[in-house]
Amino acid sequence: MSGPVRCFGPRGVRRGAALTLVFASVLATAAATGSLPRDKAKSPVPVARSVAPVTSSAASTAGATVDGDEVASAAARAVADGKSGTEAAERVVSRSGDRWGAVYDERQYEEFRQALDGSYTGVGIAARRSADGLLEVARVQPGGPADLAGVEAGDLLRTIDGRRMDRRPVAEAVALLRGDRTEAAAGSTVVLGVQRGSVLRTKKLSRARLSTEAVTVRRIGPARSASSESSAPATPSAAVLIDVDSFTRGSGTEVRDAVRGAPAGAGVLLDLRGNSGGLVTEAVTAASAFLDGGLVATYDVRGEQRALHAEPGGDTDRPLVVLVDGGTMSAAELLTGALQDRGRAVTVGSRTFGKGSVQMPSRLPGGAVAELTVGHYRTPAGRGVDGRGITPDLVVGSRAEQRAETVLSGLGGGS
Repeated sequence: MSGPVRCFGPRGVRRGAALTLVFASVLATAAATGSLPRDKAKSPVPVARSVAPVTSSAASTAGATVDGDEVASAAARAVADGKSGTEAAERVVSRSGDRWGAVYDERQYEEFRQALDGSYTGVGIAARRSADGLLEVARVQPGGPADLAGVEAGDLLRTIDGRRMDRRPVAEAVALLRGDRTEAAAGSTVVLGVQRGSVLRTKKLSRARLSTEAVTVRRIGPARSASSESSAPATPSAAVLIDVDSFTRGSGTEVRDAVRGAPAGAGVLLDLRGNSGGLVTEAVTAASAFLDGGLVATYDVRGEQRALHAEPGGDTDRPLVVLVDGGTMSAAELLTGALQDRGRAVTVGSRTFGKGSVQMPSRLPGGAVAELTVGHYRTPAGRGVDGRGITPDLVVGSRAEQRAETVLSGLGGGS
């Protein structure tokens, strides 16, 4: 089997957002063929290449809080009795104390695979926490259900399906927007309470299958007139903002290409706010855009330490500032920790989420997939992330982007 290493934040929150950290080879070939052997585990391949699924016995010896054999046995008994193997496995995992352990039915796992390929079922809203702690629409996907309903960036999401969102975690809002289990299908509905100014409106949206725009790039810095924009050469004081929403397939290459295509002398503002993670290989590729090889992170599986390394040849001179917040999770935290520990970037914003555990999946009787915690990753300096997060160099409660631009300008990267 072969497939991507992936690293997402919490799921739905254990579910709907499909946010888990996984080091395993399970999506591409295995998902298509159904071949996920539990009795033939191989050692993980280092440097974030494909990794064979961990066996249940290995999971128990690597510090997982639930025995994989127990989960598989529960599923097998349920299937033999004509019941749901998925539900039986979920009951075992839910009472195990494994915070990040999860069970996917086949449809959910397919949703996860599609999300890693850059598509998802939702309404086309990216959310973030506003300066006063409210849930704010950061971006609306053009042509998506929210866009067609008139939702705009800057609107406040006060309720989702009747649940108040004031000061609730961004990850929870994402989970509700995308839905849970059968509710998440395209065509299912979600009701939003949207506030613009002093006016609160209720909007009933139908979820749709959408393609993600994981990386967006734009120029920031001195204002330039429309007439001069196309003809005038880039000024050294200009800077480039690279906003990475998630590490889906190809996003790391997009980051690298954006850095290589930035004007000479321009600094980079790398925005990882609200980035819930994704493919570890893509996060390592993104790190390689700014590092000349070297360590990105270490992780332990079955008590054995492995390492992730950047490729040589990255841009080590261009000024770099990284924006983070409480919605920065997993693979995005892995990247942040690497750039911070290696002294490559100044980090600005608020403390990240703190998801640094490793799960590995295995196929269960009946077709479900169980993911059980087997280890944790650490930054190059040996810092654990799980439950702690990463504290930025400059903690900013409001106007984080403006402060980050000021820092970038002070580094000589323009703004």
